[in-house]
Amino acid sequence: MSVTMDESIKRWTAKRKMALVVEIMQGKTTVAEASRSFDLSPSEIEGWIDDAKKCMENALRANPLDIREQYEKQLKDLQEAYGEAMLELRARKKFQALMEREDGN
Repeated sequence: MSVTMDESIKRWTAKRKMALVVEIMQGKTTVAEASRSFDLSPSEIEGWIDDAKKCMENALRANPLDIREQYEKQLKDLQEAYGEAMLELRARKKFQALMEREDGN
């Protein structure tokens, strides 16, 4: 780990998270090593990496989305996924009801 990454960090500021993500991306450390060193869950660190990648992708666009547009797009995607999940759940319930009717006859 680099000098900037003190192992006794109590509060993970955006600047510290960025430093850790950069070290991982540069191959100076791994998610597993960082997880052990800083007592963080691998999924938490991987979430920071995913967030950083999303921001980098947006920053490199010819026409970057502003923060509001990003959240609106994310909200729309989540609403669509929720709608699809609800449709599937309803279809399964109807199918189950039909199967129970057939078994009862």
